Amino acid sequence: MALLAIFAVVFLYALHRALSVEPEPLTVLPAQSGWLPQEHALSRFHARWYLASIVFLAFDVEMLFMYPWAVVVAEVGVSAVVEMFLFLGALLVAVAWAWREGAFRWA
Repeated sequence: MALLAIFAVVFLYALHRALSVEPEPLTVLPAQSGWLPQEHALSRFHARWYLASIVFLAFDVEMLFMYPWAVVVAEVGVSAVVEMFLFLGALLVAVAWAWREGAFRWA
C-alpha cells in the first residue's frame, strides 16, 4: 500500500513537471505601457482616500436616483420634489461630515 502511495506521488510530480509551462518574462508583467511597477500592488493608501471614495460613491448613487426621478417628477408632482430635497439634504449632511473629517484636505 505504501509503495502504491509513493508511486502515485512520484507520478503526479512527474506529470506536473512535464505539463507545467514556464511563464515568459514579458507576459507576467502588468500591462502599463511598458513601464515597470514602481511599488507593490498591495501598497497602503492613506485613510483620506477611503473617505474621498465614499463621498464619490454617495454622489454616484445620487445620480443613479436622480435620472429616473427626473423622468417621473412631472407625473408624481410635489411629493417627488419634497422627497428629492430630503434625499439631497441627507447627502448635504454627509458632505458636511466629510468636510469636518478632512476628506477634502489634500495637504
